[in-house]
Amino acid sequence: MSMSSSIPTMGRYPLLDRVNTPADMKNLSTEQLRTLADELRSETINAVSTTGGHLGASLGVVELTVALHAVFNTPDDRIIWDVGHQAYPHKILTGRREHIRTLRQPGGLSGFTRRSESPYDPFGAAHSSTSISAGLGMAVAHHLYAEDHPAYRERNVISIIGDGSISAGMAYEAMNNAGAMGGKGAERLIVILNDNEMSIAPPVGAMSNYLTRLMSSRRFLTLRDLAGKLAKRLPSSIERTAKRAEEYARGMITGGTLFEELGFYYVGPVDGHDMNQLVPILRNLRDAENKGPVLLHVITEKGRGYKPAESAGDKYHAVSRFNVETGEQKKGPAGPPSYTNIFSRELLHRAKQDEKVVAITAAMPSGTGLDKMAQHYPERYFDVGIAEQHAVTFAAGMASEGMRPFCAIYSTFLQRAYDQVMHDVALQNLPVRFAVDRAGLVGADGATHAGSFDLNYLCCLPNMTVMAPSDEVELLHMTATAWAHDSGPIALRYPRGSGLGLDLPEEGQILDIGKGRIVRASEGEGVAILSLGTRLQEALKAADTLAAEGIAVTVADARFAKPVDGALIEALARQHKVFLTLEEGAPGGFSTQVVEHLAATGLLDHVRFRPMALPDTWIDHNTPEAQYEEAGLTAHHIAELARHALAGKAKA
Repeated sequence: MSMSSSIPTMGRYPLLDRVNTPADMKNLSTEQLRTLADELRSETINAVSTTGGHLGASLGVVELTVALHAVFNTPDDRIIWDVGHQAYPHKILTGRREHIRTLRQPGGLSGFTRRSESPYDPFGAAHSSTSISAGLGMAVAHHLYAEDHPAYRERNVISIIGDGSISAGMAYEAMNNAGAMGGKGAERLIVILNDNEMSIAPPVGAMSNYLTRLMSSRRFLTLRDLAGKLAKRLPSSIERTAKRAEEYARGMITGGTLFEELGFYYVGPVDGHDMNQLVPILRNLRDAENKGPVLLHVITEKGRGYKPAESAGDKYHAVSRFNVETGEQKKGPAGPPSYTNIFSRELLHRAKQDEKVVAITAAMPSGTGLDKMAQHYPERYFDVGIAEQHAVTFAAGMASEGMRPFCAIYSTFLQRAYDQVMHDVALQNLPVRFAVDRAGLVGADGATHAGSFDLNYLCCLPNMTVMAPSDEVELLHMTATAWAHDSGPIALRYPRGSGLGLDLPEEGQILDIGKGRIVRASEGEGVAILSLGTRLQEALKAADTLAAEGIAVTVADARFAKPVDGALIEALARQHKVFLTLEEGAPGGFSTQVVEHLAATGLLDHVRFRPMALPDTWIDHNTPEAQYEEAGLTAHHIAELARHALAGKAKA
């Protein structure tokens, strides 16, 4: 019988109902743990069917989650889930089951691990490849404390990292450091490579299972240590030969040579859905002494145990609410194309015209719209994996040879490559085009994925041009403008979600760099609103409200955060009593560019200037509309601030 057909009926969870915390699992047999995993998988599926979320990754680690909590003494032993989007089963087992149907909902559980949510979440995550560094830091901290407190038991630290996340350089930096430590706490670090896609070395049947069990045992670890000591008494040439023979023989069987070279004791590959393998191996690793850092390689299947996920191309990586029986996802009514699709359309148009156009993504081909580039021009499309730093410098290298690279990375992930943007691109004035997707607030993914800071970290760089479209037509124009801009780096930032449904021209127009536009002119010395990005529609609504009250309002679209349109700024400041700027970013971004220009021209002394940006706080997961309401960036907030400024008050 397949796992898919053995899912218990919804609501019938005799074992899961008895598990409130991992302590309740300690006396369960391996057979009971298998049943618990089946019930946990069913509960996860049913919960996510009502909330949406990252289903496939969570289903792939159900057995591993059960085994870890059954074997280790959590939360004293630390379990760190890299990214954290696969931690839904972990949340159910760690006292949060009654709230699991609030997942990613306003005021509910986070879709990722979160320190403030539970002591079983020792490290918050949502970006990839941080778990090994954090785990090593924890293990060393426990070791340092134990040196001064003899009664203190050093804790095991388990970092679970996926085969995609381990492609990032930070993971190897951490492993290299751990392997070179020679103790100091690194011996309590266990890294679990959750290999659910690009199996480095697949299991090879009963012999592989036997060898894996043996290599994780105390007996083997002791024998290996004894063999090492014996080899040291041999002549050096024989010692090296014996050591290499042992390492590479194990590497040929298990694929572990790379990790051994980094100083890790490699165990695997292991069937990550076989409780008969997982439980004894984890116990062996838990109980081993002086083993050094360990890498346990487990093979799992994303979407495991739910047929619609197993048969889907993306294994139900991220889903909206869905029907459990059919797997059909509940989609909203069709609306205008997304900003991502508009960017993709114009990029393809320019790639067809220009063979120098190349596209680069860091493991997000569909999320950035570059999957279409891969289909039409595969030789000019590059997915470099979860390696944003490499992506940016790779693009810089291509730009230095005359290509026109578009580097499409979410705003929140571009933060990871900031030194490369500064040192390798801006400092050398190389014409890399940055397509900064998911700018502004992003909804259910929350603060970890919000694109709040790109205006701040890009606008401060010399040579950098930064654009933000107010609608999809403007994005079309700005993509064309980026294509034509060969004099230095340029970025276009745009939000998640759909445009306004405007009619699109055949191709984008090339804009004059640093020039904004008046969208709504007014007579009188009332209020000027200079908006950057898609808050322009809220500015126009606020203008309608104020106009009904007899207040004259001019609304302008800045288009460029850098360079700003000095002539437009000066005209707005001279002709109005109140000057508001509006942006979908943290304080100190676009508004700083404007206020510095006003100060330099002396106009700051003659106008009541009021910047409107995101508040200096983290905005939790919610709908985008509710997030912007909380941020104070909607039409009624704009109108209220304008009234207060006209009255000479400091703020609304």
